[in-house]
Amino acid sequence: MRIVTAAEMNRIDDRATEEYAIPPLLLMENAGLQVVREVTSLLGDSCRGRRVLILCGKGNNGGDGFVVARHLLNHGAEVKLFLLAPERDIRGSALTNLTIYKRIGGKIYSLMDHKDLNALRMALLSTDLIVDAIYGTGFTGVVPPLTAKAMEMLNELSLPTVAVDVPSGLEVDTGKIKSQCLEATVTVTFGLPKLGLLIEPGATVAGKLVVADISLPKELIDNPLLMRRLLTKELCKTWTVKREATAHKGDFGHLLIIGGTEGMAGAIALTVKGALRAGTGRTTVAVPEKIAPFVIPQVPESMSWSLPAPNGRLEKSSLQDKVFDNFDSLVIGPGLGRYEESADFLEAIFERTRAPIVLDADALFALEDNIELLAAAQGPLILTPHPGEMARLTGLTVEEVQKERLQVVSHYAKDWGVTVVLKGARTLVATPDGDLLVNSSGNPGMATAGSGDILAGIAGSLLAQGKNPLESAALAVYVHGLAGDIAAQRFGDIAMKAGDIIDCLPQAWNLIED
Repeated sequence: MRIVTAAEMNRIDDRATEEYAIPPLLLMENAGLQVVREVTSLLGDSCRGRRVLILCGKGNNGGDGFVVARHLLNHGAEVKLFLLAPERDIRGSALTNLTIYKRIGGKIYSLMDHKDLNALRMALLSTDLIVDAIYGTGFTGVVPPLTAKAMEMLNELSLPTVAVDVPSGLEVDTGKIKSQCLEATVTVTFGLPKLGLLIEPGATVAGKLVVADISLPKELIDNPLLMRRLLTKELCKTWTVKREATAHKGDFGHLLIIGGTEGMAGAIALTVKGALRAGTGRTTVAVPEKIAPFVIPQVPESMSWSLPAPNGRLEKSSLQDKVFDNFDSLVIGPGLGRYEESADFLEAIFERTRAPIVLDADALFALEDNIELLAAAQGPLILTPHPGEMARLTGLTVEEVQKERLQVVSHYAKDWGVTVVLKGARTLVATPDGDLLVNSSGNPGMATAGSGDILAGIAGSLLAQGKNPLESAALAVYVHGLAGDIAAQRFGDIAMKAGDIIDCLPQAWNLIED
């Protein structure tokens, strides 16, 4: 599913009319009906006798609200529609739907003066649900004082609220709120998800996001020139391949995982377990000889290298005469440890292989003052930083990274020539070619030690099986988050641990392939 800006969505709507003769009035009707469906669901499948307050602006978003008001009125709901603009300012399809609403007996209450707030306050005393149709995708800047006061009043009540296309007050291209925003229980957005609904704080104020089909032509909404996509089960299914009955382990790649140090044996064990649950044909784990007795018994399905590490950590000399030609991909970094010689160790590996590599955790530390090392890699790279690691790699602050997550990950993926997975709420995957994917799975319970190690193992496994860096990174991110969601349902956000994600990976894969 593609992700769009306001301008991109407007162009799709315009093309639907210009090239396919779909009238705007029909699109507005379809949009309103989709909102009615969600309202009805929230009200318990019947609107009869329920009290719904609808706030409408003067634009097409308000027009959608007039459609909603008409249908709810016809379904027996008690509708109170507050209009935040003079009727004379309403034009086009919105005016047509306002006229219809009035002619079937719908009433309009004005909300244009501070004294009108009292009428709103009284109406809210007997309201079951709110529909927000004030501002649409074209809104930017600051909400007018009267509207802001009304929004503040509504937010304090915490009534079920359905936003039409976008929560009013949210800048849909940035996800930012410059003054006040009406917080939604559900946002019904039309055609395609808008960028600002998927990044904070927009994702939070939007509540549950429903992407509603309003019958736009498939050729318009699945345009490959729209390079931002939402990571969904449907998209990930296109990247999975059913295994042939005659398949053998050699068909699914050989992954080498390198890392581990004293006190960090668990990290690399989790990486191996994540890889094994992602379908690697063969997996080899390389660790310092001192911790090998602790790591290797935890992963009996993998092969192993016990490497000399005189100082308890892996260095360039630890590689000896090891040959990397037999490996289809590598993961470097989990539990590796942070020390000056790690950059030389990383460079020595780059010199020995053309296979794609996932760089995670302490391998990213080795790059912090040596980002030019990326150019020494002979094969594709996937970097998996959390916001703190991304800040150290770029010289930005964590706050700067988090404030402009999409711009930061997109810029540095291109600048470094690598695929970057910026972890966190709504994990992002960016490629050097300009692709950007926003994850829809995952939960706060995954913010626990070892979770990222598992993700690296899954990504490395998918690379070994022949998937390209974009598919490997994106599929790993989604299935990792989906397994986390299953674990959260079983154990709760507070009690779940990294190992629970591994245990839930089989079910997650089954859900994707189903």
